[in-house]
Amino acid sequence: MGSGRAHQRRNTAWFKSAMPIASQGLLLLVCSGLCIGLLTQAQGQTAPTSVPTLAPILAPAANAAPASSSPEAALLRQIQQAARHLNYEGVFTFQQGEAIESSRMTHVFDGQDEKERIEVLDGPPREYLRRNDEVQSLLPEQKIILREQQRGDRFPGLLLSDPSALEAHYQLRTSPEPYRVAGRSCRVIEIVPRDSHRYGYRLCADLESNLLLKAQTLTGEGSVLEQVAFTQVAIGQAINQQSLRSSWSTAGWLTQDMQQQVIDLAALGWRVPAPPGYLPTSQLARVFADQRMVNQLVLSDGLATISIFIEPYRAERSEYLSQGAARSGSVNIFGIRIANFWLTVLGEVPATTLELLAQSIQYVPPAGSR
Repeated sequence: MGSGRAHQRRNTAWFKSAMPIASQGLLLLVCSGLCIGLLTQAQGQTAPTSVPTLAPILAPAANAAPASSSPEAALLRQIQQAARHLNYEGVFTFQQGEAIESSRMTHVFDGQDEKERIEVLDGPPREYLRRNDEVQSLLPEQKIILREQQRGDRFPGLLLSDPSALEAHYQLRTSPEPYRVAGRSCRVIEIVPRDSHRYGYRLCADLESNLLLKAQTLTGEGSVLEQVAFTQVAIGQAINQQSLRSSWSTAGWLTQDMQQQVIDLAALGWRVPAPPGYLPTSQLARVFADQRMVNQLVLSDGLATISIFIEPYRAERSEYLSQGAARSGSVNIFGIRIANFWLTVLGEVPATTLELLAQSIQYVPPAGSR
């Protein structure tokens, strides 16, 4: 029993370190940059030039978006635009279970480029510098800079697709009563799942600017799984460019870039029946710090994401998660062996959704393969 728990903890920690390149949903991306102990093994990445069609892998019939967009969907669109196009700086906290971490954020938009600096205020020193989609993760204790490509949909951004498409699988509604976060009045938006394949969300957007001030991930019963919120924020002011520069002298530091390769998992024999509403965003081959080649498929419904990691099974490895589930905040993890491969499926979705997906994946060896 104790050994199994230890394996589970090691595997959970390993995949938390992979989250910056794994899942990029509402709060997972906050966690991907800021979870305690995260970047012990994180890797850089370069942007893919194209993503092959997944028509042979996924059945799109259940993924149709509604024809019209509601006022609530329009508000979500404005929240996303505010996150990208406003100047703001402040301190926010990320809470997952009993763990709480604070970070200072500075964001500038000059009409063409986004620039951002995040300084983690708790635990080991870490900084994140972003220009548009290029992110540099600074690890002073190791004197390493990890350079990667990430979309700007981290907090206070949140969307991976047009919000009108969300309404097929979520009910969007706003509260008439204003709320207050970080001393500012904000509008509450509830995002309620229409099925059991996803969690719900409660957001609060600044009344004056539409900047997202607080976001919570909720269970079906309404309990908070994790949350992120500004505790202090200034919006719309001029920001000194000096505040966007690292507080560390990085001369002589090692910069790590990680190449990635776009692949076609269907051609490799994989059949992945995605849950309703989830569409592919990428399928890539990645090399991790120990030189393991791992194939990855990312699915998203526009808010939540699921990542499927596929690697050759190696019996001598002890860190595999025993077949079954583990959980870290809103992120569930499920490991399973299929043929001579080990699959780890993780995402900020209910554990039953993840387990059903993992157990329904099939591998059909391509013609001519051994």
